[in-house]
Amino acid sequence: MPTPTEIRLNRAEKVLHVVFDTGEAFALPAEYLRVESPSAEVQGHGPGQRVIVPGRRHVGIMKVEPVGNYAVRLVFDDLHDTGIYSWDILLRLGRERAERWAEYERALAAKGLSRDPPARRPAGA
Repeated sequence: MPTPTEIRLNRAEKVLHVVFDTGEAFALPAEYLRVESPSAEVQGHGPGQRVIVPGRRHVGIMKVEPVGNYAVRLVFDDLHDTGIYSWDILLRLGRERAERWAEYERALAAKGLSRDPPARRPAGA
């Protein structure tokens, strides 16, 4: 199983950089990692239960926490923190990014959803 040799968060760019011992390197945007979270909240508890998460265009990652020698837990600034990103999951997300992102955008469009967060109403409105 490939293992990361480097995991580096660029908060300003909202990107997690992951380099594997295979030489593969990926720049994974926070929004992509958030909407593809391996958490039950996003993936559901069985086939066909996946939730399409809209409105996360501007989400960032606040913390990257190690989980043993096999994964990291990402804490997003929308307070989502239940996904455990194993090395295998990070590798798959890197390798399959184009296909997964295209499917996410198709799913949003099919449901009439947007990557943008809903507009906030002014106080007192």
